[in-house]
Amino acid sequence: MSDFDKTNSTSEDSQASAETEAERKKWLAVRAERLARERRRNLIVVASVAVLVLVLVALAFWRWRRSSAETEKAEAVVVSVKVAKAVKEPIAAPVSAVGTIFPREQATVGAKISAQIKTMALLKNKPVRAGEVIAVLESRDLLAQRNEAVAALNQEKANERSVTTGLIPQTNAQDQKALRDAQAKVRNASATYQRRLALFNQGGISKKDLEATQLELTTAENELRLAEQAIALRTKSLNPNDRATAAARVQAAQQRVATLDAQLSYATIRAPITGIVTDQFQYEGEFAAAGGKLVNIADTSQVIVKAPFADNVTAQLKVGDAAKILPTDTSSEEITGQVSLISRSSDPLNRTVEVWVALGNDAGRLRVNGAAQVTIESLSKEEAIVVPASSLTLSASNASEGTVMVVDAANVAHETKVTIGIRTPEKIEITEGLKDGETVVVEGNYSLPDGTRVAVSEDKKDDEEKSAEEEKK
Repeated sequence: MSDFDKTNSTSEDSQASAETEAERKKWLAVRAERLARERRRNLIVVASVAVLVLVLVALAFWRWRRSSAETEKAEAVVVSVKVAKAVKEPIAAPVSAVGTIFPREQATVGAKISAQIKTMALLKNKPVRAGEVIAVLESRDLLAQRNEAVAALNQEKANERSVTTGLIPQTNAQDQKALRDAQAKVRNASATYQRRLALFNQGGISKKDLEATQLELTTAENELRLAEQAIALRTKSLNPNDRATAAARVQAAQQRVATLDAQLSYATIRAPITGIVTDQFQYEGEFAAAGGKLVNIADTSQVIVKAPFADNVTAQLKVGDAAKILPTDTSSEEITGQVSLISRSSDPLNRTVEVWVALGNDAGRLRVNGAAQVTIESLSKEEAIVVPASSLTLSASNASEGTVMVVDAANVAHETKVTIGIRTPEKIEITEGLKDGETVVVEGNYSLPDGTRVAVSEDKKDDEEKSAEEEKK
């Protein structure tokens, strides 16, 4: 082959190779584009299938849960509970404080003079009556002093008579005799004159005889006046200062006797009140000093319990309120009394007010100075919707709102919010949320879901029916 032919052949081969390479690249591009479209289509299909599967799984799970819940609901066990009725009745909230027991009346008996105790029995814990002798003090020295004072008084009285009536007894006696004679003569002359006056009026005597009798009466009256003036002049002639001094000395002597009589009376010590001797400080043979204590007497037939209550509580109390007393130092039963006094002053340190409760203690169950728990009903209502305290669920012990489980006619329990009023340990007042006669769960209500079907225990149901029958009666 010639070189020209070889050259042409080579160029044709090169041209053919170039065309083939171009076609090959074009085909590769088309193929790559087709593969990309297929890949995108596959991705879309896979994603759609995945979403569809997820939807189907979710739907299956939801249907499974629904059927399970329906099965559980259908197969749920009925809860057994105890119930009570919300009733309208009186309620009162108690407040308590620890008080001290005091006797209604007490007295401390002491000696008013200093002397040795001559007679005194062992009196502690013994009853005594008012006026009863409980001790006798030695008083012989006082008796001697009184006798001496009486003698001095008699002497002073004699001195006073001497100063008042004069120093010459015979003259005084003569003057007194003259006075008495003049008085008798006047009485006799007056009687004679009256008789003769009657005779003269009847014409039995003359006027001359009547005048003579009248003269005798006038003379007797003059003599009486003379005797009186003589005694008066003798009395006035004495020194007034001497008479005043004598009278003062007599009065001083009388006061001395009276003082000693009082001291002698103090030697006999008597009980001022009727009661029990709670303390005895001295005994027979000991020396009692003036002002010293001998015994304490307390009337324990009635006692007063004095208890400090918070001042915001006493504002709700009044005299006459019933109170329950429970001694803390004995095994005595609870005793009922009444509030007799509410102090008008408050203790500034602990903000309390003293309240007195009076009650009888004839049996002596309460000890003087002992402690006692005082419980008084502070808040009260005559008509309140009341439920047992166990039926209420509170978020806090002092909360004013809570919930109760109310059982309807189909025996389904429903959670109901209520507002709380007066509280006691056993019952609670419901001011809002309940009506009279509604049934509440009192046992089994803890964590009881709303809408739960319940079964009322027969014993509790019977009790409720009996209570309802008793209320109707």
